[in-house]
Amino acid sequence: MKKRVIPVIIAIVLIIFIVAISVGVKLMDKYSYSKERADLEEYFSIRSLDEVAIVLGDELIEESARLMDGAYYFDLATVHKYLNDRFYVDENEQLLLYTLPRDTVRTVIGSSAYTTKDNGAEMGVPIARYAPSADGSGETLYIAADYVKLFTDFSYRTFTGPNRMQVYTKEYTGKGEEAYIAKDTAVRYQGGVKSPILTEVVQGDSVTVLEEMENWSKVKTGDAFIGYVENKRLEKGGGSSLEIEAQPQEGDASANVGGQSFLNPEFTSISRPYKINLAWHAVAGTAGNDTLVSVLEKTEGVNVISPTWFALTNNAGDFSSFASKAYVEKAHSMGLEVWGLIDNFSNPDVDTYEVLSYTSKRAYLIDKLVQTALEYDLDGINIDFEGLSQDTGEHFIQFIRELSVLCRENGIVLSVDNYVPMGYTDHYNRGEQGVFADYVIIMGYDEHYNGSPEAGSVASIGFVEDGIRKTVEQVPAEKVINAVPFYTRIWKSEGANLTSEAVGMEMAEQFVSNHNIEVRWDETTCQNYGEIQEGGVFYQVWLEDEHSIEAKLNIMEKYHIAGVASWKLGFEKPSIWDVIGNYLNQ
Repeated sequence: MKKRVIPVIIAIVLIIFIVAISVGVKLMDKYSYSKERADLEEYFSIRSLDEVAIVLGDELIEESARLMDGAYYFDLATVHKYLNDRFYVDENEQLLLYTLPRDTVRTVIGSSAYTTKDNGAEMGVPIARYAPSADGSGETLYIAADYVKLFTDFSYRTFTGPNRMQVYTKEYTGKGEEAYIAKDTAVRYQGGVKSPILTEVVQGDSVTVLEEMENWSKVKTGDAFIGYVENKRLEKGGGSSLEIEAQPQEGDASANVGGQSFLNPEFTSISRPYKINLAWHAVAGTAGNDTLVSVLEKTEGVNVISPTWFALTNNAGDFSSFASKAYVEKAHSMGLEVWGLIDNFSNPDVDTYEVLSYTSKRAYLIDKLVQTALEYDLDGINIDFEGLSQDTGEHFIQFIRELSVLCRENGIVLSVDNYVPMGYTDHYNRGEQGVFADYVIIMGYDEHYNGSPEAGSVASIGFVEDGIRKTVEQVPAEKVINAVPFYTRIWKSEGANLTSEAVGMEMAEQFVSNHNIEVRWDETTCQNYGEIQEGGVFYQVWLEDEHSIEAKLNIMEKYHIAGVASWKLGFEKPSIWDVIGNYLNQ
């Protein structure tokens, strides 16, 4: 009996031993640290030997840089998105331009040199060059990172194995709590001992804690790996916050190039110590200049007159001119400044894109404009370029930048007319206008216009305030002028047919009187509104008068903007000037 029990006991012991070993192996497998290493090229999304991953602040972004001939390059889209959107490319003449307050720096694409109006400099590598894009989508323009640094406040450090760079800007400074590694450990792709290893850190290494969890923390190492470390391996650095500014640091790939480093440019503007009261004077020919005195006869407080003297005439940058020295002299004798207006719509054959997308044509137009202003002793130039296509936007704003340099140099006020901000006019880039131009004028009218699908106000109070509010979000209020309409529209509906006629204030009131229309104050538009049905015709009118203009001026005072403009002289009632005078004296 005893001999039978012993084998059973042995078998049981063996089974227990085997089970124990199995459980132990499983426990060891579960809790032991994996030595598997992550594929770093896959982690950094690197697809070629010259591609360089970008860690921007504390984030690995999808865009990448390039390492070509020993120099680091960003593609133009990345530069515009994260670093500096002022770099301008002229694809027609193969130029890369950058406009400063008093100069436009230029380089020929493919060249290693850049020039200013006074001198030039050599970078030693191509400043801008075309190369296949990292994603294989085609040729892309790349700009040397060290050249971008000449004009942009950012810093970068580069690392190999694999190629990557740490970039800091003002917006992406890198914020987090500083900590130290208490014991040699691995930085893993995710939190967990089984997650693949990205890199190792040793005792005393500094890391930035980006996110702390129960057992693991997301960290960034000094060489730009972002992964996870066990909390027990971290020693907090006194609870202080680590914030890295976008300043050149020792070890930067470029803190100084050719003896030059980034200096934040100071953009100065010409401004007046009083509210602007600008009136546009529609001049359709040289004979129109003779009406200056008569159109100003009943005005009060006007300090700037803007005659519509100039208009683009062809795609080379030429323009017609009705300018008159006698007009300017008379205006000056009356205490008025003269800001000559140039438009792009008087000649329908002009292709504004064609004019502005060539650097040589812009330079020709700008030089001719400034020389004309100096010849006629103009105080300012008013740019009224309307109907610009989306693809013309970048060329238009470069035109404003370059024009501002010569205007600033010659003491000529530069003002730019703009629509009330809407999404489809964002390409006018009001924010950049606010940097380079002296005054940004809102054409605060044409809410409803000839051809509108429905009748309505030319400039309701909500439309006007929305335009001012959105503009001062992008442009300093002391540079913003809001233009009010001296006209309204008489709307005529005959069945499904809707037409309108633009008329001055007195003509509109005469229409109301002639048709015995009873008007009432409309709080929604802040205008006197009237309507009448006459047979099969339905008339509507939203009047511009002393009350509607006063409501608009009150909004302008609320936002503390630079002044008022009006379209156009001759359409107003004389009593309007008393209302505007009260605004100017506030």
